[in-house]
Amino acid sequence: MQDQQLVVVISGAGRVVGGIRNDDSPGVTELKASFLGTGSKLLLVKLESSSPTDAKSAVEQINAAGIDHIDIVIANAGLSPPVAPLETVDPEEVASVLKINAIGPMALYQACHSLLEKSKNAKFVSISSAAGSIAAMESFGSYVAPAYSISKAALNWITLAAHCGNKWLTAFAVNPGLVATDMGNRTAKYLGMEKAPYTKEYSAERVISLLKEAHSYFKFT
Repeated sequence: MQDQQLVVVISGAGRVVGGIRNDDSPGVTELKASFLGTGSKLLLVKLESSSPTDAKSAVEQINAAGIDHIDIVIANAGLSPPVAPLETVDPEEVASVLKINAIGPMALYQACHSLLEKSKNAKFVSISSAAGSIAAMESFGSYVAPAYSISKAALNWITLAAHCGNKWLTAFAVNPGLVATDMGNRTAKYLGMEKAPYTKEYSAERVISLLKEAHSYFKFT
């Protein structure tokens, strides 16, 4: 594969190289039918964030397809559990969400690391949330959703650690805002809104814009 080709890996691409949970899901069908730009190629690989082996297997499939480097990794997969206060939240649920929202992206980063090193401008982006900010916990009210918030705070730490430990890598966390997905609309209704204010297209454009501009990391407090 020629060096000038931009290789992007996106986890959660079913809801480029796209990591998907189920090959026959409606989102994947739509993705397969989507229009690709001239010279672009789409490779779908199975990537379940709760699996301890899927990330490694996915990268092996990427290598087998003749891809010798990765320029951008977008850790997008995640989930938001039902809201439960700190006093009553199930510790097992917290551990489960942490595994998918933080450990999963960490495993993806580890699996992609050697191919990211071969890029001339490597970037690792995690899709985080304002709920992951410890300093802004009271103003955002994220303390009402400990399972989700803890997982995003951990994800922010992992992302910053990836940047600090690899000066050749631009790594940063992005808060996409409240996006009109199933998860986003559910959260919006919990907050008393009819639906989430941002479209998926608008959110994606924001992330792409940040990717183009980023040459360092964004600090999350």
